[in-house]
Amino acid sequence: MAVVVNKPIPEFESLATGGIKVSNQTHLGQTVVLYFYPKDNTPGCTTEAMQFRDKYKDFVKAGAHVFGVSRDNMKSHDDFKTKLELPFELIADTEEKMCHMFGVVKNKIMYGKKVKGIERSTFLIGADGVLKQEWRGLKVPGHVEEVLKAVKALKKAA
Repeated sequence: MAVVVNKPIPEFESLATGGIKVSNQTHLGQTVVLYFYPKDNTPGCTTEAMQFRDKYKDFVKAGAHVFGVSRDNMKSHDDFKTKLELPFELIADTEEKMCHMFGVVKNKIMYGKKVKGIERSTFLIGADGVLKQEWRGLKVPGHVEEVLKAVKALKKAA
């Protein structure tokens, strides 16, 4: 089952740092930002995580929970989270269930080889569990501000 804008998010359940279970049901009644990124401790992903970290209080103030999602394991996520002092949890999607559901697994060319990787993407889920907006194949600069603006607009509309 794939995600579609203006439709409810399909059922899923994943584990996140802090021993938290995250599912399509756990945050009903709250806005959720899920950002998918390729890999812990890589330059673009570190920059993106720090930008979400630096704006985190603004997201909370606007009523949103932020979760980072990648295929890295829990140990890698715990280290990444500690190193960058991230105030939000990271979901370890080691089996790629969420990645496939959100359609972010893409064939990429790295160093001249075809590899399967995660396309940097962000999804905004409303308090009603419906996908409100998506950003796919995005560039890091300015992205976090754009997502925050969308979260604030959603709060005003509620």
